[in-house]
Amino acid sequence: MGGPEMAPHTPQRSSRPGEAGARLGRLTPRSVRFETPRSVRLSRLAPLMLIVACVLLGSQGPGAEAAAKLRVVATIPDLKALTEAVGGDRVEVDALARGTQNPHDLEIRPSLMVKLRRADALVVNGLELDSWAEVAVHGSNNGRIITGAPGYIDASRGIQPLEVPSGRVDRSMGDVHPLGNPHYTLDPGQAPAITATILDGLARLAPEHRATFERNRQGFLARLEQAMTRWNATMAPLRGAKTVAYHNDWVYLFTRFGITQVGTIEERPGIPASPAHLARLIRAMKEQAVKAVVVEPWSDQQLAGRVAQETGARLVVLNAKLGQSSGPDAYIATTDANIAALSAALR
Repeated sequence: MGGPEMAPHTPQRSSRPGEAGARLGRLTPRSVRFETPRSVRLSRLAPLMLIVACVLLGSQGPGAEAAAKLRVVATIPDLKALTEAVGGDRVEVDALARGTQNPHDLEIRPSLMVKLRRADALVVNGLELDSWAEVAVHGSNNGRIITGAPGYIDASRGIQPLEVPSGRVDRSMGDVHPLGNPHYTLDPGQAPAITATILDGLARLAPEHRATFERNRQGFLARLEQAMTRWNATMAPLRGAKTVAYHNDWVYLFTRFGITQVGTIEERPGIPASPAHLARLIRAMKEQAVKAVVVEPWSDQQLAGRVAQETGARLVVLNAKLGQSSGPDAYIATTDANIAALSAALR
């Protein structure tokens, strides 16, 4: 009889197209694998090969874009936000500490080391605030982000620290930082210097994107300047107002806006208050008409609330929204929330 003979059950393996057939084997209908005229086989395979090619090309698009991004880890949420402001869509940024965690003393977990193992860059606060990160970096076995490596970015470079101890420092004094108060990121006036350092670090790894990083930074600084005008107008009538902080976090912010800190609930940095210290503090607060007690999300808000109630001051939680937003204006949004909460309490 005429017509092509067909092998009823034996798959046909050609010498050259065999490899392509093997790669497509799982996706190829069983009927295509029987011997048929070459033109018929190709006509049946063509739509399938087109689909596979589209899938492969589609999967490469986002992957290639993601691979082109610098993978950056920041130790604290403030630095994550400022890195996003500079890096824009050229970076993928994560933070080791969450907004509800005390940045002084973070527990090192394997999950932090996993984040660091993939990182191209690490942005640290410095001034010994986040020295715990050294342990996590060591555990990550990532030589790209060790101290002195191109991917290591110390954001404190260019900052003029406040409260640098002039004498001997030891552990009996509590968590005192020999290099100065490390909480400079809480002052929006320090953001230009911080972002300049971050820009230099990112451009060191991706020099072809320096112009993009600079444009991003200039755009952020323009928006920050507008916000600073708003914040200065809000805080100007409150200059000289008196506060007490739970921990000595806010000296940079208070200095920026002329707020006076009478004392701290902690007797010494990182050391719980004794009853005698609280009695002295409450007496001073009443004598000086302190208006607000400032506390962070990770500190003892119940104790701070009792001190505020005893003295007639208002309790205000700052950094309550820290780390809850991301993107180029996350830092401005967090500072907006802090200024609104502080000014309301001081009024």
